[in-house]
Amino acid sequence: MEFTRFCFLVFSIFLLCCACSVHCRFYDYPNVSRFHALSQISMPPSHAPAPASASAPAPAPAPQGAIDDLKNSPKDSAATTFNVLSYGAIGDGVTDDTQAFKMAWDAACQVDSAILLVPNHYSFMIQSTIFTGPCKSGLIFKVEGTIMPPDGPDSWPKGVSKKQWLVFYRIDGMSMQGGGLIDGKGEKWWNLPCKPHKVIFLIPFYKFDFRIFEFVYNVRTSMQQGINGTTLPGPCDSPVAIRFFMSSNLTVQGLKIKNSPLFHFRFDSCRGVHVDSLYIKAPPQSPNTDGIHIENTNDVTIRNSIISNGDDCISIGAGCFNVDIRNMTCGPSHGISIGSLGFRNSRACVSNITVSDSTIKYSDNGVRIKTWQGGFGAVSKINFNNIRMESVRNPIILDQYYCSTKSCANQTSAVYISDVMYSNIKGTYDVRSPPMHLACSNSVPCTNLTFLDVELYPAQGQKILEPFCWNAYGALRTLTIPPVFCLLEGTPQSLPSSDADQC
Repeated sequence: MEFTRFCFLVFSIFLLCCACSVHCRFYDYPNVSRFHALSQISMPPSHAPAPASASAPAPAPAPQGAIDDLKNSPKDSAATTFNVLSYGAIGDGVTDDTQAFKMAWDAACQVDSAILLVPNHYSFMIQSTIFTGPCKSGLIFKVEGTIMPPDGPDSWPKGVSKKQWLVFYRIDGMSMQGGGLIDGKGEKWWNLPCKPHKVIFLIPFYKFDFRIFEFVYNVRTSMQQGINGTTLPGPCDSPVAIRFFMSSNLTVQGLKIKNSPLFHFRFDSCRGVHVDSLYIKAPPQSPNTDGIHIENTNDVTIRNSIISNGDDCISIGAGCFNVDIRNMTCGPSHGISIGSLGFRNSRACVSNITVSDSTIKYSDNGVRIKTWQGGFGAVSKINFNNIRMESVRNPIILDQYYCSTKSCANQTSAVYISDVMYSNIKGTYDVRSPPMHLACSNSVPCTNLTFLDVELYPAQGQKILEPFCWNAYGALRTLTIPPVFCLLEGTPQSLPSSDADQC
């Protein structure tokens, strides 16, 4: 018992010494909650010091757009986002938001990997505008909302060209993408008296698919000019919806666009164009509403898209080469066309074009090459491969007598067409026209046309129409359905070497 008291006494003396020691001193902490400490970053700024002199002007407040740009600085994200709302856009579909888009473009154009954002849940009305480069690399024009032009010719500003709406000029490395909509509001333009109009007939027929009888409407159209079949005088210019001019390394991806007054997309004098996953739609009777048109443009890929309109799904003009089109769904439409070429006795050179792995349905044409009389130049190295036709009028058409009016003068010179391959083209055709129409120039025959695994059956009835040929030379690698007995073998006695050399 005495020993226990002695140990307790020694231990108490030890604790008292520690309490008085420097290393074990108790601290009196201030009364501040440790869960509500203030950061200097989030604290309000201190008051500005008094100016050195009364005459010195106070600094102007930063514009809202600049504040938003600062919030989205590259320090915070890999890409800087320029939201058009931050530059004054309203997005109610009525207010003119052109100036806000221009300001956002000018700001985004100066920053690497910038995103010009057209936000979702808004509709922006924009006047005819040219977005000019060059810009810093990696620019993205991201459309998540809706963009639309003024509603019709009467709403178009006076003194402004009616031939184009949104133009991208001298741009390199830009991507136009997003899940939004570009609404061309083309109906009032289509109804101009000068425009061709189509009368649509719906003709029912029965189709047997080995399991059920399917009731189908076959769309047939008849072209009329203006009101009551006449062309009336008056202004006729109509805007292309989206035009890229003298630009390179472009990507257009994922967009929906509808009802353009004229072409939906047009690429002029461009290089390195990649188009993917577009949805383009206009009524079958809408005139000249080509889905995608390219002119003097090379190194192009167009893929994985759906196009339904009143003219060509894709049209390839003069000066194009190295074009790869695949996995397209086209129709109702006028099909996929090379041309028209040689208009007004012009020179046209087109080469190395491939169209493959696609479907064309309920269209006036399938795969087409069309040239005017009187032109010169050459079309060569064309490959149409693995294409499904569904009730298409003129599934395979080569027309060197193309004429957009009732009559055109006969001329001797023509664009020289050679080295065209038609392979694995199968399906059904509209019986109003033969499944193959090969009308070559009298003076400049087509040469080296090759057919392999072509099988085309009538969409209605059982009578198979014979193909039509005129001055067309080539070979059948396999027996075609129907047989192309009218194709001439070998090569013609004379070839237009001088015209071909000019390409």
